[in-house]
Amino acid sequence: MAGDAKKLQPIIIKKIKKGGHGAHGGAWKIAYADFVTAMMAFFLLMWLLGSTTEGDKKGIADYFSSPLKVALSGGSGSGDSSHVIKGGGQDLTRQTGQVKAGDVDAPRHTINLRALKEEQRRAERTRLQELKDKIKEVLANNPSLASLGGQIRLEMTREGLRIQIVDENNRPMFDSGSAVVKPYMRELLRELGAVLAEVPNRLTLEGHTDAQPFSGGERGYSNWELSADRANASRRELLSGGLPESRVLRVQGLAASKLLEPDDPRSPINRRISIIVMNRDAEDAVLKNLPDNEDEPADNPASAAEKP
Repeated sequence: MAGDAKKLQPIIIKKIKKGGHGAHGGAWKIAYADFVTAMMAFFLLMWLLGSTTEGDKKGIADYFSSPLKVALSGGSGSGDSSHVIKGGGQDLTRQTGQVKAGDVDAPRHTINLRALKEEQRRAERTRLQELKDKIKEVLANNPSLASLGGQIRLEMTREGLRIQIVDENNRPMFDSGSAVVKPYMRELLRELGAVLAEVPNRLTLEGHTDAQPFSGGERGYSNWELSADRANASRRELLSGGLPESRVLRVQGLAASKLLEPDDPRSPINRRISIIVMNRDAEDAVLKNLPDNEDEPADNPASAAEKP
């Protein structure tokens, strides 16, 4: 029996499996994919922050700080129209980002540029109006010039402030056919030069004559040369009064091409000197050789020609 028991004893074979090396597993791939995804999200976030305007960033901050207030106020917690919207436009009520052509407002930088230019124009108009008042004050406070007030016309135009000194029968700026400034007009021009030196605007000087022709005919010395000589003579007196030479942008003689009284072409009032204190738009038009609308009225109907 003992022999039979030995024969029936089972034989147990133990097999030991060796584990695979960790370097050949797939766990590291998952970690690397997570890392790449996180980096992509980070760079996408940085790109969005770089391309988002300050107004949109303010809208985002307002929305997450008080979303109900932003929704009730039309999309901006501070009342600013430059807010972030659901559809990617300028209206928080939109649910989609697809809008038809022409339904998107102008870029914000364009709006800001226009607002800046308009602000500059308003400041310039204010400065020219103050200059106009200063000229009136100078004339009123100078007894020797007060009598010339009727010969000076101040007018706000699209080109700027136009100062016109016109002739009178008993008190001309120049003798007939001459470009020599009369003594009383010399004093007036020098006073104007001192006042105009206080503003940075550049000037256009125009000489005008009446329609009385010279005896020498059109081929000789004519009203064209005379008007140009008178404009230059006036320029020299303005410089003597303290006006920097760099402020004069243009000097021209127009003869009788722009009569103040077309119905009476030989009237003394047509003989005049025009000094235009130009605004920035008019100056740019001259420098760029663009047509200017110097004879169009100003936007403000109350800025018609006035006498001080």
